[in-house]
Amino acid sequence: MPCPEQQGLDPERAPRRRDTQQRTQQRTPEQQLLADHRLQRDQHPGGEQCLRQVGVGVVAEQLTGERQRDPDRGDHRHDHHDHHGPPDAATQRVPRESEIAPAQAGQPDGDRHRHRDPEYQPRTGYTEDVDTQLHHDQCRHGAHHDADITGSAHPTSRSWRAGLVVGTVFLWLAVTPSLLPRGPLFQGIVSGGAAALGYCIGVFFAWLARFMVSRNRRWPSPGRWFWLGLAVVFVVGSVVMLYWFSVWQDEIRSLMGVEHLSWTAYPVIIVVAIVVFTVLMLIGQGWAWLLTWLVRKLNTVAPPRISAIAGAVVVVLLTVFILNGVVAKYSMQWLNASFAAANDEVGATTGAPASTLRSGGPGSLVSWSSLGREGRITVDGGPTVEQLSAFNGAPAMEPIRAFVGLGSGDGLRANAQLAADELVRMGGLDRKVIAIGATTGSGWLNKATIDTIEYMYNGDTALVSMQYSYLPSWLSFLVDSERARQAGSALFEAVDARVQQVPEAQRPKVVVFGESLGSFGAEAAFGTVPTVAARTDGALFVGPTFNNTLWGDATAARDPGSPEWLPVYDDGRQVRFIADPSDLDRPDAPWTDTRVVYLQHASDPIAWWSPRLILNQPDWLREEHGRDVLGAVRWIPFVTFLQVSADMAVSVGVPDGHGHHYLSAIPYAWADILQPPGWTPEKTQELLPLLHRD
Repeated sequence: MPCPEQQGLDPERAPRRRDTQQRTQQRTPEQQLLADHRLQRDQHPGGEQCLRQVGVGVVAEQLTGERQRDPDRGDHRHDHHDHHGPPDAATQRVPRESEIAPAQAGQPDGDRHRHRDPEYQPRTGYTEDVDTQLHHDQCRHGAHHDADITGSAHPTSRSWRAGLVVGTVFLWLAVTPSLLPRGPLFQGIVSGGAAALGYCIGVFFAWLARFMVSRNRRWPSPGRWFWLGLAVVFVVGSVVMLYWFSVWQDEIRSLMGVEHLSWTAYPVIIVVAIVVFTVLMLIGQGWAWLLTWLVRKLNTVAPPRISAIAGAVVVVLLTVFILNGVVAKYSMQWLNASFAAANDEVGATTGAPASTLRSGGPGSLVSWSSLGREGRITVDGGPTVEQLSAFNGAPAMEPIRAFVGLGSGDGLRANAQLAADELVRMGGLDRKVIAIGATTGSGWLNKATIDTIEYMYNGDTALVSMQYSYLPSWLSFLVDSERARQAGSALFEAVDARVQQVPEAQRPKVVVFGESLGSFGAEAAFGTVPTVAARTDGALFVGPTFNNTLWGDATAARDPGSPEWLPVYDDGRQVRFIADPSDLDRPDAPWTDTRVVYLQHASDPIAWWSPRLILNQPDWLREEHGRDVLGAVRWIPFVTFLQVSADMAVSVGVPDGHGHHYLSAIPYAWADILQPPGWTPEKTQELLPLLHRD
């Protein structure tokens, strides 16, 4: 053998190295096992935990067998491992170093037992039981045995059966009736969305149940008969619900005078539902994969349950950040650019007006191009002097229409001041009525609301309004409601400041109006209903939204016995809620000179949509239903919210008097609010054919 110098070793250290090797060779199997597992602990993430639960458990197993064979210890209990299956490694006592005595030099391991038991045979190896081996494999791969119950395993790996059942139920419930008729496209969207939502709810609660009971084994797997029965129930249930869907749709379409669905609608519903469900499930699977990956990473530095909660919070916050900070930002930029281009379209049938009483005409403070598409339509429209004279049988005046577009000034307040100045320039303070109109996002106004006032006063009126967004009404309702409030308040304050400069005896009547999101903006300048009566000569709010503060307060404080869809507030002294003209006389009580009217339909989803529909049953579904709402409509958690959300998209696609389509009741409401001299109900009937929304 080469000497230490030839091996490149320090001669003084060579004896110590040989002593170390001898001590290593003299280790007992138990000590060597502990040393091996300490090394293994340092080489994988399970670390100390795996050593305690696997390695030491095996040594304890050896000592247990030794104790049972040692008569000197006085322990003659039967070996649990031999008679009742493998012991639980987690319950074994960890041996102390003193219990693992080193073998004497030159004496084979096990000789120290021969004087006690001649038949004793030392165990030179070990065999792990099934559970210990499984846990050892998990530790070797860096997985914790609680991973499954804390979410680091895929959330749907054992819970998808519950998701399938709940998703099927939600699919059936999605075809129940709601406020408006639904076409095949929107019914397919609602069905697919409801099925995906139900699937997620079922998976979540199944996972939550396993999490709460700390179950780390699979639920019993259903047999073939379960799947066969589920398939039969699904097919039969779907056929039955499609039949009832056709019955309900025929009823509601007959009620509203809408054409019935043909048989070709049903394949479209099925295809659209499958596509929507698939897309949503793919998005959900991606979200679940991200959660799984994150929790597994956190399991290496934190307890499993804390990792699951922290991982879910991080993923939710990350999702919100991406949606708000990335998706919303670039989506809004794209939408604004798209609708800004649409806003630049001419829209009107002619060019800039030749009249000085119209914005964009000669002497106007704003240019014709800055009014926006809807502004140009409003300014260019309305009855002519000849039409007004013919209707009233007397010489008429040309109505004033002042309008300021989003690009006319520098900001909302500047535009409001510009609109008030434009009104003064045209002589609006000398007219009998000034109508302050709050628009929807893109500047849209219901033309019937404006034309009615001009016919009633034979043109001796002035309209003033302004645009505050490029977005259409439904999109402004979601993202621009605050701008609607600011614009409505700024416009009223600017005009009111000009009116207050006129001597009180010479002041014109001032009324405010708005439809949909415009009604929300028109309310903004007033804190209470009495404030509206004190600062104006009347108001007409059409199709209010759930954001309308005054409407919500008055509805919540309605008189006992009146339903939410048509409430009575303070015995109808100042404000009245109507669904058709006959409701103006409800209740039979005195009505003050300054009158406020809310025009709303029981079937208008814009009025009744609210996030509270997800988990709270509204009064308008708990009480007796409205005149144009089917009695079969029921509140269903989550599902009703999806249905009413889909109804909003088709709310104006139904005949007048239903949904969000308001026309024929408007002149009756203005007649009671303004009480124009010489006006009769017969003239209102004569006026109706001349009115239109757009």
